[in-house]
Amino acid sequence: MQIQDCKIAGLKIIRLDVHKDSRGFFIERFQARRFAEAGLPANFIQDNHSHSNPGVLRGLHYQYNPAQGKLVGATSGRVWDMAVDIRPGSPTFGQHHAVELSGDNGTLFWIPAGFAHGFCVLGNEPADMLYKVTAEYNKDSEGGIRFNDPKLAIAWPVKQPLVSDRDKALQSWKDYCAKPPTWEKA
Repeated sequence: MQIQDCKIAGLKIIRLDVHKDSRGFFIERFQARRFAEAGLPANFIQDNHSHSNPGVLRGLHYQYNPAQGKLVGATSGRVWDMAVDIRPGSPTFGQHHAVELSGDNGTLFWIPAGFAHGFCVLGNEPADMLYKVTAEYNKDSEGGIRFNDPKLAIAWPVKQPLVSDRDKALQSWKDYCAKPPTWEKA
């Protein structure tokens, strides 16, 4: 396992060891001791799984009470995974970082609380994403920011994404900045 810090403090890319042979491959996706030794959370309390068709874009979502960190990775297909720093007072507030995750590249993305998260499916195959999260889902404290807000200037690699009506109606970056939530620890 190799861990790479991103340009935005807190974000980490985890490259797992992929053992391939003529039968396929094997990846150890999570091992609590190794994660803890590397300074990553090892006490995840919920796993989520999403399946998305080609061209789907989901996000940008966050949860603030309790604050939720996410360890994300693809188990099939390819996605362009995005995190936006939405921590008021952060020196990288409003900046974003993306990484390609796929079913066979052995890459995970650690997104701590205080970030909005989204992804789009690349290529012509559906994608399956697994999330390990640090806090239980709380519908009353979820939020989001529109994926195509011009102030964020995210260059999504899918030109005509399939986006849910819910995600199209998320708040603007300006509205988020005017009244950010109070972040509570998990």
